[in-house]
Amino acid sequence: MLDLNTPYAISGSDIAFEVFDRDVIVLDMGNGKYYSFSDGGSAVWMALVDGVAPRDIVAFFSHGETLPSFVESLCDLGLIEARLDLPPVAPGPDLVAKLSDAKEAPDLTVFDDMADLFVADPIHDVEEPQGWPVVKQAQ
Repeated sequence: MLDLNTPYAISGSDIAFEVFDRDVIVLDMGNGKYYSFSDGGSAVWMALVDGVAPRDIVAFFSHGETLPSFVESLCDLGLIEARLDLPPVAPGPDLVAKLSDAKEAPDLTVFDDMADLFVADPIHDVEEPQGWPVVKQAQ
């Protein structure tokens, strides 16, 4: 069950993300899947990875009723985890503005079309004469 008072953090070193303007793309290098968010999902992601507890996100987010299921989805996908050892952080003014300006409910889209390329090991998993990204066949 989701604890709205607990801060969350990225679940491990296999999770990377990049912010492009107001859009967030998250990559799970362990399975090669990447994730794109709605504007509300991007704002919530930024708040969560900054250490803002969900209860503090709801205060500024017009789609607060959807927040628990969205955070649970992120946890189920292994992108974030509860961090009982960290104190919650108050959202800064820029983050409050992003949360307040979000027009869409938090949502994410999962992409796995390039998973093989993301998880390929270009040093060890290729045939030297053919180059990367030709993956060696299992023997």
